[in-house]
Amino acid sequence: MSYQVLLFYKYITIQDHEQFAAEHLEFCKSIGLKGRILIAHEGINGTVSGTTEQTGRYIEHMKNDSRFNDMVFKIEQSQGDAFKKMKVKLKREIVNLNLEDDVNPNELTGKHLAPKEFYKAMQQEDVVILDARNTYEYDLGHFKGAIRPDVETFRDLPEWIRENFSQFKDKKVLTYCTGGIRCEKFSGFLIKEGFQDVSQLEGGIISYGYDEDVKGDLWDGKCYVFDERISVPVNRAGTEKVVGRCYHCRNPQERYVKCGNPECNKHLLMCEDCEHEHKRSCSAHCRGHKDNRYVKENSEVEA
Repeated sequence: MSYQVLLFYKYITIQDHEQFAAEHLEFCKSIGLKGRILIAHEGINGTVSGTTEQTGRYIEHMKNDSRFNDMVFKIEQSQGDAFKKMKVKLKREIVNLNLEDDVNPNELTGKHLAPKEFYKAMQQEDVVILDARNTYEYDLGHFKGAIRPDVETFRDLPEWIRENFSQFKDKKVLTYCTGGIRCEKFSGFLIKEGFQDVSQLEGGIISYGYDEDVKGDLWDGKCYVFDERISVPVNRAGTEKVVGRCYHCRNPQERYVKCGNPECNKHLLMCEDCEHEHKRSCSAHCRGHKDNRYVKENSEVEA
């Protein structure tokens, strides 16, 4: 049995978004789909998985709705379901940039560059490549030469830009994210901040990796994804290198865990030896926490 993962989004006004969310959840469950979909007045943002038949039924269902009949689906093959449950959540925003003066991507956004155009643009002079994701996503993989914002959540990015990136307002800025949705608002924010030339990778990293012209070239490492897979390969050109480093020993590593302290939950690249030695923790404090999950898990095994 073959499985697929669908990534999709669309900024479009959903007047009845609360009722739509309830009905949408019921439909997804009825066809056995699993995943996470965010719905707001401003649109929809989702990642779902299922058999080829289930995902096909979902695509057909959305195409039959005039609001979403032109929505682009990024389709990845999978070994099985990438989620354990089906969740549909109501949100204020489908990506949380939390701006006082919000950006409507249908009115203001950066230039969309197809993967081949983005590939060429990255090799031009006087270009700045900016990762629009979080630090733990960047640390697992990124485009060669891309700038790493020191942020743990997307909503922290605007402040970081104002404090650390304003010197590039006259440069050509290329920005990218996993599937493209974060850049829709973020690129518009950059334009409002006075950046003169802003472009974004259309379809995000996922589309770039599947593009037959570029085959993921100029990407190093893997791409972090927010499901059970944790990461997916991008570079199919054979030019990639491992960029991730174990949090403790600093050896090359692409294995992610979450800190054993549930109050910390920090994403950590960590080899198995260091996981055992440091009890899956980022610090002595977390290692000794009374609710450390690694300690509890291994105590249960020994018992």
